[in-house]
Amino acid sequence: MLRALLITIATSIVVVLLLRWLPPPTSAFMLTARADAVLGGNFRYRNQYDWVPLEAISPHAAMAAIAAEDQLFPFHTGFDFESIRKAVQHNAKGRRVRGASTITQQTAKNLFLWSGRSWIRKGLEVYFTVLIEVLWPKDRILEVYLNVAQFGRGVYGVQAASREFFDKDAAKLTRRQSALLAAVLPNPIKLRAAAPSPYVLRRTERIMGQMRALGGAAYLRQLDDTEPR
Repeated sequence: MLRALLITIATSIVVVLLLRWLPPPTSAFMLTARADAVLGGNFRYRNQYDWVPLEAISPHAAMAAIAAEDQLFPFHTGFDFESIRKAVQHNAKGRRVRGASTITQQTAKNLFLWSGRSWIRKGLEVYFTVLIEVLWPKDRILEVYLNVAQFGRGVYGVQAASREFFDKDAAKLTRRQSALLAAVLPNPIKLRAAAPSPYVLRRTERIMGQMRALGGAAYLRQLDDTEPR
């Protein structure tokens, strides 16, 4: 059992290290969606996934994701402990569950894990989050996140989303289009970029305001100064 555990840990480290340079061919979430479709009898189901480098993604899309999901992304080491504390206090009052996952945590979950809530899954998420923060620079984490995040049913990555919803490449996304895509990230099945609800439109406006407040391109340049810890 000890040998198996050590082999598993070593394998996970090698895989994460290789993904610092290699585009992921798929993700755990994509595989799960495909399996669910096949089990439901939909043998024609195909995920839309088209990897593009960060340089081929509009800076607006990168800023929108950070503004919507993790405004301290350049500065934390994988976990936003202040947001976690606030989420625990909020959830303890019995209100609708609030998350506090960083972009790094979401990248770890999308690539390697499954949806749902359990201590085992959360422990693995912490493990992979630490590995990613140690082995990848921040710009690589953002690049992978933008390519594997789900933006709609069967739509993974900002390039596939841009082609599906706006008929253009991700490099040409406008500020508003980028904010609209980021607005559906919390629940890309119920929230739709193609037919945005009033809630999604309000969220889009808030994200655009947060993008302006963060400073745009000057904020993104801080990613270049970060190296794996």
